[in-house]
Amino acid sequence: MRFEGRLKTWNDARGFGFIEPHQGGQEIFVHITAFPAGTGKPVPNLKVSFEVEQKADGKKRAKNVIFGRPARAVSRIGGRAANSWAVENTIVLTVFALAYLVVTVVWGTSWYLAVGYFGMSLVCAFAYGMDKTAARNGHWRISESTLLFLGMIGGWPGAIVAQQTLRHKTSKVSFQVSFWFTVVINVGAFLAVTTPLLSVVQARWT
Repeated sequence: MRFEGRLKTWNDARGFGFIEPHQGGQEIFVHITAFPAGTGKPVPNLKVSFEVEQKADGKKRAKNVIFGRPARAVSRIGGRAANSWAVENTIVLTVFALAYLVVTVVWGTSWYLAVGYFGMSLVCAFAYGMDKTAARNGHWRISESTLLFLGMIGGWPGAIVAQQTLRHKTSKVSFQVSFWFTVVINVGAFLAVTTPLLSVVQARWT
């Protein structure tokens, strides 16, 4: 059975909010994963259509949430923005992979470095998955500083994949700014260690 209501509150940072049913009664918890992919960013006061499921602890939550008619324009804009970010992230990963290949061919890199990037990417993606699950269930979250640190020490490729596939941390501007800053730091360190870049800079300043 589907119900009608409005999104009364929405916590964009944590990805959840509460729906006020039109027929009255208690407000219904809703998580970002209850919205179909590509439907855009939820905002307060949007009209929604939803189903209700009951968790094992007896609490109710919304599922299969669909924006009402007034939200379609917002949905299309949000969908384009999400697709744009996905394309840009794909480009970043592709460029880094090509740069890594060039550096390996020209100057040579240890296979330990490749294993390190791969391993840290898995760890970072797993951490994002745990944080997403914790947010969905209202459990203790992994701190943003931990997620950023894991990305900075080599896990950022996995973080990008996790952010896009899980739709997690993509809409929080402050986190995204900090995240891309850590990516720049990591890539800069990679180039400094694996190429003559550091030697050139030192020579110019001595």
